[in-house]
Amino acid sequence: MSHARKDYPDFRALAPDIYERVAALSQLAGNAGLEKELLELVKIRASQINGCAFCVQFHLFEAERLGMSIDKLNLLVVWREAPQFSARERAALAWTEALTLLPNGVSDEVYGQASAQFSEKELVYLSSAVAVINVWNRFGVAFRWTPPARQATRATS
Repeated sequence: MSHARKDYPDFRALAPDIYERVAALSQLAGNAGLEKELLELVKIRASQINGCAFCVQFHLFEAERLGMSIDKLNLLVVWREAPQFSARERAALAWTEALTLLPNGVSDEVYGQASAQFSEKELVYLSSAVAVINVWNRFGVAFRWTPPARQATRATS
């Protein structure tokens, strides 16, 4: 695959109004009280499904910054088979997959699991988080944004 068609900084410069509004929407679920770690899992999982290398890498770095376990992050792609995920995380991941893979819809079972773990308000905000990462994924995939590089840490002396 070739390099980026338009990279992330180019997108920000070309359409700052779109960037600002999508970025603002991205903050709402966390501001409403949903756990930042849970939201990073949702963002990574949707980005894996959508094949957005930029968003996968960006949100892995965010999850690491929050202190999330590397083992848990490595097993996210197979979350159903990994014991590291709580019932709440599993419900959020199933909800994420259902909303990202819309041709399959949201089954009553997935809705029931999500409703058992999240209040009505939380479920609306969780849905907004899934929706907005899917928006970012569409831009990242369409323009093949280059994944961010890991920042080298300076040795302290």
